[in-house]
Amino acid sequence: MSLKVLPIPPVPEETARVVRAIFPRGNVLMQLRDTVGTMYVDEAFADLFPTHGQPAEAPWRLAFITVLQFMEHLTDRQAADAVRSRLDWKYTLSLDLTDPGFHHTVLSEFRSRLVQGNAEERLLDLLLERCREGGWLKARGRQRTDSTHILAKIRALNRVLCVAQTMVYALNVLAEVAPAWVRAYVPAEWVERYGERLEHERLPQGEDERTQYANQVGADGWTLLQAVDAASTADWMKTLPAVTTLRIIWEQQFEPREQGGQ
Repeated sequence: MSLKVLPIPPVPEETARVVRAIFPRGNVLMQLRDTVGTMYVDEAFADLFPTHGQPAEAPWRLAFITVLQFMEHLTDRQAADAVRSRLDWKYTLSLDLTDPGFHHTVLSEFRSRLVQGNAEERLLDLLLERCREGGWLKARGRQRTDSTHILAKIRALNRVLCVAQTMVYALNVLAEVAPAWVRAYVPAEWVERYGERLEHERLPQGEDERTQYANQVGADGWTLLQAVDAASTADWMKTLPAVTTLRIIWEQQFEPREQGGQ
């Protein structure tokens, strides 16, 4: 996915007319857009995208959706449905009423780019900067320093969740395009481990347990990549975007497993 930086469009007139007729006093999301603005611009994420290839969804919009998703405790699928169906979301995101949205996996791919680019805190930093510009947040000397351990925990949790979701995404894609291969090469216990939706609440909360879980996911990912790289596997499967994403993240996050190792 490549990035073509474009100016942020205003709320379409028809969207604004219909939404304001339904919400004459506005609501929280409309007030957020009217008061804070879009908070993000495409240029802030330009370093995370290549310059050539199929155009990506606008990063500013994906970043904003990530914030809305967190505010309303939505899964990726629920957030993608909200983009398609909710008028206040279309208003907030400058979308036409008939905009069909996108596949929910776009959100996990965006988070993967943030992790790969060590940009997990960029959404928060840009939001805080916008709040300071608006006069809604005042600097208080030690605030950021005192919160370092909290940010570190959030970053660790986000990394574990990102790699686990990447594993789930790769397995789901392979199950859709090559079900017979998955039945032959994917261990049965992975169905229980990766079959349910992954959220922060389902991750181990203790540091030792979380480390053990991350190591297990890492080992499983290398097992999957070794199976994909086998000579008996069709070449087209080796270049699937989901497999490529898995490979990139695993090479950055985990030590490679020796062939045939445990």
